[in-house]
Amino acid sequence: MKAAVCVETGSPLVIEDIPVPEPRAGEVLVHNHACGVCHTDLHVMKGEVGFPLPGVLGHEISGIVAEVGAGVTTVAPGDRVVGSFIMPCGACENCARGMEDLCSTFFEFNRLRGTLYDGQTRLHRTDGSPLSMYSMGGMAEYSVTPATSVFRLPDSLDLTDTAILGCSLFTAYGAVRNVGEVRTGESVAVIAVGGVGQNIVQLSAASGAESVIAIDVDDDKLDLARRMGATHTVNSSRVDAAGAVAEITGGRGVDVAFEALGSAGTTNLAVNIAREGGRAVVVGIPPAGTTLDVDLARIVRRKIQIKGSYGARARRDVPDLIRLLAAGKLDLGGVISRRVTLDEAPATYEALDRGEILGRAVVLTGA
Repeated sequence: MKAAVCVETGSPLVIEDIPVPEPRAGEVLVHNHACGVCHTDLHVMKGEVGFPLPGVLGHEISGIVAEVGAGVTTVAPGDRVVGSFIMPCGACENCARGMEDLCSTFFEFNRLRGTLYDGQTRLHRTDGSPLSMYSMGGMAEYSVTPATSVFRLPDSLDLTDTAILGCSLFTAYGAVRNVGEVRTGESVAVIAVGGVGQNIVQLSAASGAESVIAIDVDDDKLDLARRMGATHTVNSSRVDAAGAVAEITGGRGVDVAFEALGSAGTTNLAVNIAREGGRAVVVGIPPAGTTLDVDLARIVRRKIQIKGSYGARARRDVPDLIRLLAAGKLDLGGVISRRVTLDEAPATYEALDRGEILGRAVVLTGA
């Protein structure tokens, strides 16, 4: 099969021919149809997030089940499925207490070692040398993933568009529903409206937010945010964003401020525009070692909560998202601006790094 391999940091992806992986007990082999292009992959490629290389990145997939391992009963060959980037083990302490988004097995084995949960990767080069897996290693024609992170799709949902459910929409859902707890009538600001930010916008609107303020430096992204449900837009390259939010909210600030870029500056902005008793939810993944310098007296006096949000709870939240999509409550196709082939994946990540991707790009891995 073809796979886009990250050979070393600072270099473009390389398209290689590698053996098709095989699922083991409790795992599923997916013939990938599409995989989203995520900024977190770019952090790995640039060396801003530590991960063992060489490896296959890509962590939001849709496709068709090709084979299942022993003991798998939730899906069967031929099923149309979507996969979540957090692949819960279902057995660790965090999974047991309903916090699959903090699955310790996932972080220890996959994010630190690039393997599945027996400590081995399923991907190898033709000479037998191992390739690490970032989640399921979705930038390839086939992927192996634990059955706990694969979910059947109704025929009514487009197989290409739903690829971005597994990270972009999944991450936004965890931030809006589980951490930010956006309620009807509240005010929301979303700082940086890339792929995840656009979905935070539409999920906040769908959750009943009275006002949704999108903040970015790109007018095209702000225009898309309007289409996704933003009631106000602020171009922070031209105006003072904090001042603009104060004007929009009558000086109060917002109930929930989401930071979706991953920088100290934008996180400080989120804290500063949260109203008394408000929540600043940090969603963007920053380069390793990034620290935050905030006015602690303001945090205490104004009772502002600073909350981190990494993803969502796969087995509970993905079925909810599928139901929302099937009911027409959310629009994934509107977030996707580019659909490219696997051979075009290296150039697409380079375009992402230059800030040229509007919303999300999707690689048609099965094309």
